[in-house]
Amino acid sequence: MEAYLYDALPEDAVKCNLCHHRCRIAEGQRGICNVRENRSGKLYTLVFDKVIARHADPIEKKPLFHFYPGTAAYSVATVGCNFRCRFCQNADIAQMPSDQGGRILGDGATPREIVSSAERNGCRSIAYTYTEPTVYFELAFETAKLAHERGIKNVFVTNGYMSTEALEMIQPYLDAANVDLKAFSGDFYRSYCGARLDGVKKTLLQMRDKGIFIEVTTLLIPELNDRRSELASLAAFLRDGLGPDVPWHISRFHPTYRLLDRPATPLAALTEARQIGLDAGLRYVYTGNVPGEEGENTFCHNCGSLLIDRWGFTIRQNRITDGKCYRCRTPVGGLGM
Repeated sequence: MEAYLYDALPEDAVKCNLCHHRCRIAEGQRGICNVRENRSGKLYTLVFDKVIARHADPIEKKPLFHFYPGTAAYSVATVGCNFRCRFCQNADIAQMPSDQGGRILGDGATPREIVSSAERNGCRSIAYTYTEPTVYFELAFETAKLAHERGIKNVFVTNGYMSTEALEMIQPYLDAANVDLKAFSGDFYRSYCGARLDGVKKTLLQMRDKGIFIEVTTLLIPELNDRRSELASLAAFLRDGLGPDVPWHISRFHPTYRLLDRPATPLAALTEARQIGLDAGLRYVYTGNVPGEEGENTFCHNCGSLLIDRWGFTIRQNRITDGKCYRCRTPVGGLGM
């Protein structure tokens, strides 16, 4: 399928305008994501009909804690990514084309089939997840349009590197996003992700301006992005840029892929990072990948009452009534609460 959002250049080259890399791609070559290829001066997506994973998940797994909690999301993905994170948790599919000589696997699934599967599974939303949805934008866009017509919400779980043009195109159909803000250091993004922090910050602010519901996730990696000053700056950016109601998920790192020389994140570090977020004025700060910890739960920011009791991705009790604290009636930030 011919790709969306690209410009033709002299000598059969093209410029892809899908993400902030804005790859200039010579004839016969692919972009950084390795799933968009220039064929005789036209850019083609190689994954429109190559779905590598689809499954009904709890929306909490995305993680989205303040977007229709307790509902199911039909999750879909293709291979490929426009980042090269050394700590990639889904490298077997996200980095497949880059690590395996351009290899692309996946089964045929049309947008209509995906939407029908979401309906059969009783899913409130479709989540474009597991890998970076921006690189399979054509599939996500066409699916999201159909889902919108059927009253199904659409969610991107994303690194936040999409271009302004891509965001403007998907915005009418995109209800929510969980954006990985992987660190608050430009050096970290360059060295460990192959990208730039400014592009992610720009996308977050644009999503806010376009009314897309946002939650943010940071994977806390010992001695790489866990300095108190950096976390405090990140939390302040979220508070001032997105507002105090934006949920911030701070997840535990486990050694994986090409970052095996770091230990798993100590629980104490997660607890400290969560407190930094709360001290900065964020109302909903969560710890992830540590089932059974207090940081999984939602509390009223006004009276401190326990509102949602979680164990991992399971809600054990939800005391929110009509979007408000059951005790003091303070509104709880989010959608479908």
